[in-house]
Amino acid sequence: MTHDAIILGAGGAGLMAAAVAGQAGAKVLVLDHADRPGKKILISGGGRCNFTNLGVEPQCFLSDNPHFAKSALSRYTQWDFLALVEKHGIAWHEKTLGQLFCDDSARQIVRMLLDECAKGGVDIRLSARLGEITHADGRFHVAGHSAPQLVIATGGPSIPKMGASGVAYDIARQFGLNVIAPRPALVPFTLGAQDNLFKEVTGIATPATARVNGASFDEAVLFTHKGLSGPAILQVSSYWHPGDAVSLDILPRAAELLRDARRRMPRAHLKAALAEHLPNRLADALATRIGLATELGNASDATLDAAADTLTNLTFRPTGTEGYAKAEVTAGGIDTAELSSKTMEARGVPGLYAIGEAVDVTGWLGGYNFQWAWSSGVAAGQAIAARAG
Repeated sequence: MTHDAIILGAGGAGLMAAAVAGQAGAKVLVLDHADRPGKKILISGGGRCNFTNLGVEPQCFLSDNPHFAKSALSRYTQWDFLALVEKHGIAWHEKTLGQLFCDDSARQIVRMLLDECAKGGVDIRLSARLGEITHADGRFHVAGHSAPQLVIATGGPSIPKMGASGVAYDIARQFGLNVIAPRPALVPFTLGAQDNLFKEVTGIATPATARVNGASFDEAVLFTHKGLSGPAILQVSSYWHPGDAVSLDILPRAAELLRDARRRMPRAHLKAALAEHLPNRLADALATRIGLATELGNASDATLDAAADTLTNLTFRPTGTEGYAKAEVTAGGIDTAELSSKTMEARGVPGLYAIGEAVDVTGWLGGYNFQWAWSSGVAAGQAIAARAG
């Protein structure tokens, strides 16, 4: 069978592009090395798939070109995808911060995408060995198939146990496209001996504001045996580079709260004051780090202000991250300068497209990366159909 396009990758972006192109009349073949489609979708959101976010805006995405994502996101929005979910009768609910999840199972999202592909007559072949990819006579040749259009939708190397790899970058480089150095994102930090405080409170979570390089997020922080995790930490990890300091505001209004504690219980020590607002073990560890031995009633304003500064600006330098094995996504990727923001087509290689996580566009935690998969997939799918027509 002659195809108008071959899509490499049966994940969210690839299936969305295939469905859109197929339903618009293009003959589409999807190839994936996995034995089933949508593997990352199936494990996302605790098995319920955080499929988008009500608060999607371009500023919620990182890229060397912060404007690149605007076109695709504006032409296929979170509301468009939500309408598709509802059209398929999938019950959903909103959690915190605009995050939308299936009531039942992530399998419903995969089934919806496969049903949409079926409507467009899309040919999906799994457990496929891609082998060498060549381009000759205006056609791309891969795994015994050829087509005038090829879509790189193989994602990034995050979660390698799911079969993820950096093959997208290899293909891009083969065709002369630049790749922004990939790195793990939405990933826990590891800490060294200088941050032993955190080792003492393993398993404790508390609300905090995490900050790095001008980015800040107010969510939970989780202390782990390796370092720090939790939503606030995962969020700032995307903005972190080796050597950067990260700070936590662990107790907002700390100066005011400590002075109030001094007035109410002058004979108490700092740990007692902290334990009113923080888990006991964390209060103990922080009191030890601050080292205020005197009773609160004997502490001067300056002493309390210094303690408050530690609590609102608790600084540490991660030794690294837990890497791609624990990263939810990959930052960096195929350089957006090489692509059209409207069609996702490579400017220098007609008929070659890159979408989803393979591209240097990385969203916040909470459904943003799925929305980029849907939006970039639709952009490419429409372009494929227009060229095929």
